[in-house]
Amino acid sequence: MTLTETQIREYDDRAMDSEATATATFGIGCFWGPDARFGAMDGVVRTRVGYAGGTKIDPTYHSLGDHTEVFQVEFDPDTIPYRDLLNQVFDSHNPQHQTRKTQYQNIVFAATEDQRAVLDEFLTTRGLTADGIGTRIEQLSRFYPAEDYHQKYKLRSVSSFMDAFEAAGYSDDELRESPIAAKLNGYAAGHDVAVAEDLSTPDHGTA
Repeated sequence: MTLTETQIREYDDRAMDSEATATATFGIGCFWGPDARFGAMDGVVRTRVGYAGGTKIDPTYHSLGDHTEVFQVEFDPDTIPYRDLLNQVFDSHNPQHQTRKTQYQNIVFAATEDQRAVLDEFLTTRGLTADGIGTRIEQLSRFYPAEDYHQKYKLRSVSSFMDAFEAAGYSDDELRESPIAAKLNGYAAGHDVAVAEDLSTPDHGTA
């Protein structure tokens, strides 16, 4: 796939604003894989990885304290309901089992009362309860973004894509929050992403 700076800017300019999306936060092991997998899904607009669920102030990868690796998904609820995200999360791990190491534990954060209501109903349909499973069910208090090199980890291994983002003048923060970067991160990880069809035709005169 050929990528130009013009395509990057135009795709991101067309993307849904954060004010119009909903946000979900999950932990299901190392955050690199789910960041790419969920970013590839239709209706997911942005992703980012970070740390949450603990008490340490300003955790880092090498000083994580009692936090867990998590990923955030900004999504269009009209395209992909929160319940569909829960299906993906619970199909990807055994909710009756919990990893001992806090860094990689399975955790579902309910950010709002509506999310908690959907989560409780979802668990009931599977014959589960929040108190009766190994997966942690918690209210999100704070999300700490992980270091730049963890963001869009799979994308960062594709030099031609990264060259295009550099040519477009993207900072590390902008790469983390870029909708097209979320899709390309999934593409770089080998997931089925229809991103090529969504890119504008390259303008060879400007890129």
